[in-house]
Amino acid sequence: MTDNRQSLSDLGDVVQTEGAEAGAEAPVETAPLREQELDKFGRAYATGRRKDAVARVWLKPGTGQITINGRDQTTYFARPTLRLVINQPFEVAGRQGQYDIVCTVKGGGLSGQAGAVKHGIAQALTRYEPALRTTVKRAGFLTRDSRAVERKKYGKAKARRSFQFSKR
Repeated sequence: MTDNRQSLSDLGDVVQTEGAEAGAEAPVETAPLREQELDKFGRAYATGRRKDAVARVWLKPGTGQITINGRDQTTYFARPTLRLVINQPFEVAGRQGQYDIVCTVKGGGLSGQAGAVKHGIAQALTRYEPALRTTVKRAGFLTRDSRAVERKKYGKAKARRSFQFSKR
């Protein structure tokens, strides 16, 4: 039996010699940029969803004003944490105060609506500036959060909680 043990450094030498034989370096493939999707008014439109809430979002260049169901974001989302959630896509992309947002939201509670608006803003931002897609996607804002409330089952107090056991 011959001793054919190889280490990782030997493997690196083999790869380098094969690369030199092939000639040129392998080209680094980058994801092709998508086209900018705008409506006739120069706005980007997207739909965001979270729990039972659905947000329709229009994004256009402006001063950073966010209008939700005809009201300012500070009056619609009174809690500062919800306003932070909405502004996350702009912070990740480095575009604070550069776009105006007009959106309508239906269904769910305030937390779900804020998540839906965030999802819609992230989608619209990538449609207006396709170069930002990788940045926003790495932050996880393009993925719809599919978590929802589990339904109540029969014979249970809630979705999983049983009624209190009585020994006697």
